[in-house]
Amino acid sequence: MEKTYLSAEKQQQLVSELADLKTAKRREIAERLEFAKSLGDLSENAEYHSAREEQADIEERITQLETILKNSEIITVHHSAKVEIGSSLLVHKPDGTEAKFTVVGSEEADTRAGKISYLSPLGGALLGRKKGEEVLVQTPRGEVRYKILNIE
Repeated sequence: MEKTYLSAEKQQQLVSELADLKTAKRREIAERLEFAKSLGDLSENAEYHSAREEQADIEERITQLETILKNSEIITVHHSAKVEIGSSLLVHKPDGTEAKFTVVGSEEADTRAGKISYLSPLGGALLGRKKGEEVLVQTPRGEVRYKILNIE
């Protein structure tokens, strides 16, 4: 399994979600299953089947979170001359505007918040680059050129 890069905040969110799923959500599903069983015939009991499906979804998410946390590495924010996972940078976009991005792991990617995955075409193109360099990114609409203005 490949490493998952997380900020300390994201790691804490995932730990909290995992704890909630293992305690409150499991207990809630168990109670729903008991209630559904008390209704009788399970073969045609929609309440029971719904609870079983939700139970499977929760168990799948628990497994997913445990795997992510087991294989995670916490991103430390540090200043570097090169773009790395955890770097924040200012780029000049092809439309003449500037944008601020933070290169993060795939679990935290959120383009609206300016967080791009290091696995994305743009994130991958920026990794290892220095201030002043231009990167060419292949997109569905063709090649797009970005210039790194600053690395924080």
